[in-house]
Amino acid sequence: MVIGATGQIGRVAVGALATDGWEVTAVSRGGGRDESWPHGVRTARADRADDSALAAAVGDGCDVLVDMVAYGPEHARQLTNLAGRVGSAVVVSSLSVYEDDKGRNFDTQEQPDGFPEYPVPVSEDQRTIAPSETSYSTRKAGLERELLAAADELPTTLLRAGAIHGPHCRTPRELYFVKRNLDGRRRRVLAYGGESRFHPASVHNIAELVRLAARKPGARALNAVDPDAPTVAEIAVAVDAVMGVETESVLVDGPAPAETVGDTPWSVPHPVVCDMTAAERELGYRALVRYGETLPDTVAWIERQLAGRDWREAYPKMFQNYGDLFDYAAEDAWLRA
Repeated sequence: MVIGATGQIGRVAVGALATDGWEVTAVSRGGGRDESWPHGVRTARADRADDSALAAAVGDGCDVLVDMVAYGPEHARQLTNLAGRVGSAVVVSSLSVYEDDKGRNFDTQEQPDGFPEYPVPVSEDQRTIAPSETSYSTRKAGLERELLAAADELPTTLLRAGAIHGPHCRTPRELYFVKRNLDGRRRRVLAYGGESRFHPASVHNIAELVRLAARKPGARALNAVDPDAPTVAEIAVAVDAVMGVETESVLVDGPAPAETVGDTPWSVPHPVVCDMTAAERELGYRALVRYGETLPDTVAWIERQLAGRDWREAYPKMFQNYGDLFDYAAEDAWLRA
């Protein structure tokens, strides 16, 4: 059973599991189905916030429960309450649960010298943030803590996803370069010399990890990222190539020179790059795709979503998370100066 089946990762994971021979029930709030799924995939409607609806969807039980949208300790308890009817679980978490050896994490990044400085690459034994109800990161940490503590009742594989990319994404970082190219902007300002690295994670590679973890239950937390971690400048050039344009990068040493100039969704002062050795060792994982191979599909999806619409309407969560990404007046003023 896959919860959040019509979301960005769920669509691909359902197909991967069905192709691998599983009898799959795809659960979502709308009960819809994706046109790519095999005909044998069953669908069910349930809001995962409704305990009784989720329990009814599980019914007499399932061998594996895959949860794309678990968030917070209450969802962990919701799953462990089903332990008698579920063989094992695979749950998507986030790299944001990590903190560095000075206690810095994604929640402290707005403070002076607050962005974490992780080892390169980060392995799963890196310390994690203390669980609480204060933020996305602390609630994901609470989810992980409770599920791992209940491993005897419900063996769970936690997948700590990086910067997820692919069609159907509600917060595609690639939007930053796609829209600029559509708007005819041929110069871009990149902070930190364009060297920022924030490890991407393809929906196809995450789905492969889900498929493998379903076949090999266990109590573990694993990184879930692509084999490559390109710099922001390399990503910009790759998007240009897909769209058939040439753009000049104006590189700035250090942070963004102005509030809305040079600060992309990838711009970080220290690299966030993860190690996939544990997944390779424990699951026999091998990446299915590299970042550049799936980029044409991502760009095409973003272009379709933007067609005839204001970007804030097409991607409201991007505006909520990052503010005005396209303040061209401020950028032009800085370039003139």
